[in-house]
Amino acid sequence: MRPEAQAKLEPFFHKLSAAPQAALLLDYDGTLAPFQIRREQAVPYAGVALVLQGIVRNGRTRVVVISGRDANELIPMLDLQPRPEIWGVHGLQRMRMDGTIAIPRLSERTRNGLSDAERWLNYQQLLHTAEFKPGGIAVHWRGLGDLVAEDLRSRVLLGWRLIAAHSELTVLEFDGGVEILAPGANKGAAVGTLLNEIAPTVPVAYLGDDNTDESAFCAIGDRGISVLVRPQYRQTSAQLWLKPPEEVFDFLGLWLAACGQHTAGEGSAAKAMNG
Repeated sequence: MRPEAQAKLEPFFHKLSAAPQAALLLDYDGTLAPFQIRREQAVPYAGVALVLQGIVRNGRTRVVVISGRDANELIPMLDLQPRPEIWGVHGLQRMRMDGTIAIPRLSERTRNGLSDAERWLNYQQLLHTAEFKPGGIAVHWRGLGDLVAEDLRSRVLLGWRLIAAHSELTVLEFDGGVEILAPGANKGAAVGTLLNEIAPTVPVAYLGDDNTDESAFCAIGDRGISVLVRPQYRQTSAQLWLKPPEEVFDFLGLWLAACGQHTAGEGSAAKAMNG
């Protein structure tokens, strides 16, 4: 890890090593896994799943993956036991560790808006580019040439922006596509919900790469640390920038080591108390 990044992280990991509980919030695509044209092939970077498995099994960290994907897609990709919490569709869909899923009931206005968005894609003969998920539709153009991608983007937005303006839906652009989403599908709102569920003293971090993660960076604020994960830096609200995959692997390794230090400290204290 670059010295400047490590220096910024040192106080955080010192706090983490002394904490009985922590929360690690993670985006998936572009953060834990490289982007792929075929989305089902986007498995985690080498070694990342193994160290993340160690963090989950250590038991001191609440690990939550917050992704734009349907949560069910990520179970075989992560392949972690026990599985972490997975909040899909930008937090709209909440999969607990036992596999049960909670998702708010969509209003009739929202359902009608999503139906209109699908009809627009059909009219434009673009249904083959679409990903349908609970509470949203995404159109992907990763791997296409710049001119083709821009034409696709323009055709989709021409209809979707009008549909969103007359409904409760939100149009959200991301790296390699655009989606139209039900109310509540927002990573910042998801992070806000999580922060309300944990004590203010619990160390928390959020790692993400895309514009869709900016609301999450803002939601973290000074409650914890926010980390932009990208090969090249861009303007961001995040407090820190890490390059994937090496620096992400280093970050997770430092997290696991800090949790181990706390466990070792607890063991020593317990031994002393028990004579």
